[in-house]
Amino acid sequence: MTAVPTYQGGFGNQFSTEAVPGALPQGRNSPQQVALGLYAELVSGSAFTAPRAENRRSWLYRRQPSVVTGPYQPYEQPYLKTGVKDGVAAPPDPLRWHPTPIPQGDALDFVDGLRTVVVNGDADAQTGMAAHLVLVNRSMQRRAFVNADGEMLVVPQEGALRFVTEMGVLDAKPGEVVLLPRGVAFKVEVQGAARAYVCENYGAPFRLPELGPIGSNGLANPRDFLAPVAAFEETGGAYEIVKKYGGALWRNHQAGTPFNVVAWHGNLAPLKYDTANFMTIGSISFDHPDPSIFTVLTSPSDTPGTANCDFVIFPPRWLVAEDTFRPPWYHRNLMSEFMGLVYGQYDAKPEGFRPGGMSLHNSMVPHGPDAEAFEKASSAPLAPHKLDHTLAFMFESRWRFHPTAFALQEAEVDRAYADCWAGLSDRFNQP
Repeated sequence: MTAVPTYQGGFGNQFSTEAVPGALPQGRNSPQQVALGLYAELVSGSAFTAPRAENRRSWLYRRQPSVVTGPYQPYEQPYLKTGVKDGVAAPPDPLRWHPTPIPQGDALDFVDGLRTVVVNGDADAQTGMAAHLVLVNRSMQRRAFVNADGEMLVVPQEGALRFVTEMGVLDAKPGEVVLLPRGVAFKVEVQGAARAYVCENYGAPFRLPELGPIGSNGLANPRDFLAPVAAFEETGGAYEIVKKYGGALWRNHQAGTPFNVVAWHGNLAPLKYDTANFMTIGSISFDHPDPSIFTVLTSPSDTPGTANCDFVIFPPRWLVAEDTFRPPWYHRNLMSEFMGLVYGQYDAKPEGFRPGGMSLHNSMVPHGPDAEAFEKASSAPLAPHKLDHTLAFMFESRWRFHPTAFALQEAEVDRAYADCWAGLSDRFNQP
């Protein structure tokens, strides 16, 4: 593969790229004989009859088609869970977790390092999502992963990750995110220990949200999403393929690499996005706007305006509203919120929400600023103030999240989380 990844930009673009000049057919998707002795293969991320604007597919021109493989056998990974059926009963309490340490003894690559934290929906019904941690201290060598259940949005939190995909190479560090389409093979390489959050989306593919009254500019700009240029492995040798299919993992062995695509074109591609390019929009008069204005990507459901999953970020931004309580207000939402902190301090939880940590506030579970944040925000001078060096995010879903046994029994659960609101006394002054 190429030593230094190069990219082409645009969300939903019709990309066209070749690693060897003349490999890409011109005018025909599948000529009788593909140039350079390659095979044509179509990858469809939507139904063939989807509306043109929603149809996602790419043509790959590869040295061997992906049908050249061996039979699959079950692969045990006890920490990877799928759908609401794999969750456990939990009370309607707010939950928070301290950062989970990256193991130093056991060798864990991306597949073996996945730890499912919360689940909802049903992968076979193509609804819902799962939120995972991934704890990695070893690169995938002659091994690739294919997720047939859903696309994966990876949010690096500690350490850099390199994604070698069928369509090329993507490098990502904390502050950047990577979107891996359903069914596309990839492997992950690391230079040392790394930790990341992962949203596995079983539902409609992520897309950019509509802007409505915001207009034509704002939030995430399509051109800032980068797709890889074509690159392929020239070395031979066997590969192990691990496939997630129907909520279970399966593996096989094949004689050659899956990373043998010499050219490709289409609009279904792995993408990376630097959150520093997000154009934040907020109040310039009064009141704290809804967090929906921080939506980077959305997976719609069958109910308009009620997402299967939203990916929302809280990046550096200015706070300027007058006579306004500037952190998030206390609230109960229809949507369920899984939150993580990539770096810095989250303004609503200075007392105990740490980078690498997580929180869960399910549908109609009340939450909001801790007592320290409330006192500080209630008396702070209302001058312009910038929240800097901070990046938090939410995976927000219409479906209630169910924690896994790992989340409640092995992860670093903050048993005293609810105490952060204990200091909010009754302040009512009867006139």
